[in-house]
Amino acid sequence: MILRILACLAVLLIAVPPAGVAAHDIPVDVAVQAFLKPEGERLRLLVRVPLEAMRDADIPTRGPGYIDFGRVDAALRDMAILWVSDAIEIYDGATQLTNPRVPDVRVSLLGDQSFRSYDAALAHVTGPRLTNGTNLFWNQGMLDVLLEYPIASDRSAFSIHPKLARLGVHVTTVLRFLPPGGAVRAFEYQGDPGLVRLDPRWYQAARRFVALGFFHILDGTDHLLFLLCLVVPFRRFRALVPIVTAFTVAHSVTLMASAYDHAPDALWFPPLVETLIAMSIVYMALENIAAGISVQRRWIITFAFGLVHGFGFSFALRETLQFAGSHLLTSLLSFNVGVELGQLLVLALMIPALELLFRFVVDERMGTIILSALVAHTAWHWMIERGERLRRYSPPGLDIITLVIAMRWLMLIVVVAGLAWLAFGVLRRPGAAAEHEEPVAPSWPGPPAES
Repeated sequence: MILRILACLAVLLIAVPPAGVAAHDIPVDVAVQAFLKPEGERLRLLVRVPLEAMRDADIPTRGPGYIDFGRVDAALRDMAILWVSDAIEIYDGATQLTNPRVPDVRVSLLGDQSFRSYDAALAHVTGPRLTNGTNLFWNQGMLDVLLEYPIASDRSAFSIHPKLARLGVHVTTVLRFLPPGGAVRAFEYQGDPGLVRLDPRWYQAARRFVALGFFHILDGTDHLLFLLCLVVPFRRFRALVPIVTAFTVAHSVTLMASAYDHAPDALWFPPLVETLIAMSIVYMALENIAAGISVQRRWIITFAFGLVHGFGFSFALRETLQFAGSHLLTSLLSFNVGVELGQLLVLALMIPALELLFRFVVDERMGTIILSALVAHTAWHWMIERGERLRRYSPPGLDIITLVIAMRWLMLIVVVAGLAWLAFGVLRRPGAAAEHEEPVAPSWPGPPAES
């Protein structure tokens, strides 16, 4: 009996947390705000995070669970070190700054607007604190932290690696960097962005954007299928050079135009571009099935579709241009270089694979038809799905009914064009016409017969 009683008490002690302990689940969406400003020989970092993201924190409470502001300072400092300071790495050049001071830490109300600017946030964090005259539950407040790092100069090249993704399932961080004598630079990222150079050198920006372009082309299934359609009928270097060059020039033009804000910024434009990209793949696949493709016609069509794909690249690049610093043009060119390196890698793997396939597995013509049909089938479903998303938006001056009708006509044009090329390729087999032609006698009189 005594053993049973002790066992029950142990279960109760485990199941019921002690008073003042806030044990709770991981929040789904967490928004973090931060300011980073070098001033003389110190670097100030202001951070605001929701208190509900401070899991397993021992927050003193009073009454029905209100925060006890008279006894909360020590707990707030522990949380600031564990969840904020230890999760953020700051570098002065190549040297990591460690052991920051924590001059101030406090709780703020959810509706507090002081983090709209650096000066207001600093005045708030170093100003009067909440008292027990304010009844606030632990999950209804914000934790504001001021950290100070010693630095050699406020003109140094600073970088930051914020490892705040553990605060929630989806963590969005807005960081504003205030360099001395310069404009505020704003960064917004999801989860862990890795090392963020706040004022990158041109070669650092170039290195980052070459990698972005390289991995973007490898991750883009639609762009890879488009390249496959280009390569299948032309697997010789001399034939591919004008085609790949046309695609490169075209997508570079629209990519740079979009980066310099010369593209529509309406909500309907991205789904329109994505739909057109799917349509371009369908068309190229059907043209491969039709055969009879000349290099000259293919590079012209590729150039036209490359303009559309350039806008698609720009959508992926738009969120990362914030890491370019003052080197926008360098970053754009580097992204293009990365894309081309990725394309070269894909072509270097794709061409030998197709050669082996057509030599040992299937006849070249039959293999071209099978591969192109599979690509057309996949891209057709993309086109339908993206067209449905496009239907939700109506460009200025164009109602939704007209937009739907136009999309149906565009899809019909793709099908008709593909069938036409197919029929044209079948009927234009070499020697087909000569086999069925009968010699026709001339209609004009010949020379007079000799008697």
